[in-house]
Amino acid sequence: MAIATINPATGETVKTFDAASTAEVQQKIELAHSRWHSYRKTSFAERADWLRASADLLDAEADEVGRLMTTEMGKTFKSARAEAQKCAKGMRYYADHAEEFLADEPGDADAVGASKAWMRYQPLGVVLAVMPWNFPLWQVVRFAAPALMAGNVGLLKHASNVPQTALYLSDLLLRGGFPEGCFQTLLISSSQVEAVLRDHRVVAATLTGSEPAGRSVAAICGDEVKHTVLELGGSDPFVVMPSADLDKAAEVAVTARVQNNGQSCIAAKRFIVHTDVYDAFAERFVARMKELTVGDPFDDDTDVGPLATEQGREDVEELVDDAVKAGATVLCGGTRPEGPGWFYPPTVISDITKDMRMYLEEVFGPVASLYRVADIDEAIEVANATTFGLGSNAWTDDADEQDRFIADLYAGQVFINGMTVSYPELAFGGVKRSGYGRELSGHGIREFCNLKTVWVG
Repeated sequence: MAIATINPATGETVKTFDAASTAEVQQKIELAHSRWHSYRKTSFAERADWLRASADLLDAEADEVGRLMTTEMGKTFKSARAEAQKCAKGMRYYADHAEEFLADEPGDADAVGASKAWMRYQPLGVVLAVMPWNFPLWQVVRFAAPALMAGNVGLLKHASNVPQTALYLSDLLLRGGFPEGCFQTLLISSSQVEAVLRDHRVVAATLTGSEPAGRSVAAICGDEVKHTVLELGGSDPFVVMPSADLDKAAEVAVTARVQNNGQSCIAAKRFIVHTDVYDAFAERFVARMKELTVGDPFDDDTDVGPLATEQGREDVEELVDDAVKAGATVLCGGTRPEGPGWFYPPTVISDITKDMRMYLEEVFGPVASLYRVADIDEAIEVANATTFGLGSNAWTDDADEQDRFIADLYAGQVFINGMTVSYPELAFGGVKRSGYGRELSGHGIREFCNLKTVWVG
């Protein structure tokens, strides 16, 4: 894929970029490596001041960067602006809490025959972040903020369709006061990533993206014995039981499915409904999906903008067409609109069976699949019948059912009577083919630290 800003609402190429040369990449890696040796000795207070200053700049420029994100990947302007504000909040969270999260942990000195013993968190060094286009600021900030506060430095290989957002972020942190070389954007192609990962000065990597991309990075880093954190795809279940508030569940279900134009790893994608309330929920859900406005993402009245890439829309269409040919029923949507841009309507499909690709594969667009189940056992069976295990939602006011879902839904997150959301305060990550490792909270900042044991006789 060319490194370019292509407006998905029109298909127009706005700006193109040349990939960095090998010499330019080497120069940036050397700058990061040399910078880390001094940066790791800075204090938490200094890092926090720089991160808070960056957050203040981001808040002030939320409209500007929001317009940039909307132009590059098509999310609605109102959601892009909110993403920028969320990033500023995340920065302040780590500025406030990093020192506490990385405080020395005392050991039992007497038990090990020492006068003193403790464990200390220390930064690893240069970390490569390979990031996706769907939340082009937030996905990066939730790595960059904790990594920088821990004393690491970062190199960013962003998705090729959001180059200006990538450059904005590295510039933002520099303007916020971080020393040159602490966080740099590499405008490189996917084929150039392996050389960066194998460079001895790059000690670890984090990737948010597709399963094939995750496998590639993990294989290379495994060969090099370098630490990785992977956040990959998801096909999150949204289970509705008879005791649920159906109006609220249907309202949240719409947001959970079409947020970010349906392009979110933790979007609810499979709606699994108890037979006693299936018809009532489906009626409410479909009616609300039909009410959504698809159009210009800069228009405040627009609910759903275009998909980010032409190939992304084709992938969604293939999955929908495959299901329809195998007997699925389209309750709304299901056909691309006429005109320019990569738009796809909010769609609900029922009668999904195991021989349809949609049963196991992730649909990365505003398409919801409906499943009717007889009881909680079948609901959990269908929810877990996927190779993914990122987020999950269960709607029930029955305490025993809540406990059962918490225990038996195989996922990194379980949200009861609410929509799966990534919060700075809560750990985030998945199981199965949704990846490994954790981002956010105290767990996220410790991922790229060496926990050093200290024993003093």
